[in-house]
Amino acid sequence: MTALLIRALVALPVIVLAWWLMVKGIGTLDPEPSIREMDLVSWVKVVVGSGLLAGAIGIIFFYVALSVGDLSVVKPVAFAVAPLVAVLLGWLVLGETMDLRKVAAVLLIVAGVVLLSVQRPVIESVDQTSKAVS
Repeated sequence: MTALLIRALVALPVIVLAWWLMVKGIGTLDPEPSIREMDLVSWVKVVVGSGLLAGAIGIIFFYVALSVGDLSVVKPVAFAVAPLVAVLLGWLVLGETMDLRKVAAVLLIVAGVVLLSVQRPVIESVDQTSKAVS
């Protein structure tokens, strides 16, 4: 959990700066609506969706997974699932269109997660096998 605290403390100033720049507007970008203008539904989405689920709980589960699994499996799986969930939620909840390109992307992500997650037999190198035979 120490790593989680360090990550949050390092990220917080960057997040505050990004928020401030978006509120003021950067170049041709339109400023985000003021916090005072947000309705209750928007607040619930930000706090529950972004803050609790994606932020706190997601990061805690990620660090727990890192403590029990191989980094070479956990990180790619964790980072591949986010766009997968975004595409599926956009389609199912927000009514975004699901075209052939998105279906192919979802299938490729699922295939990659399965390939990384399935136990694979360890293949010995040719040198070790030839030494054992002789």
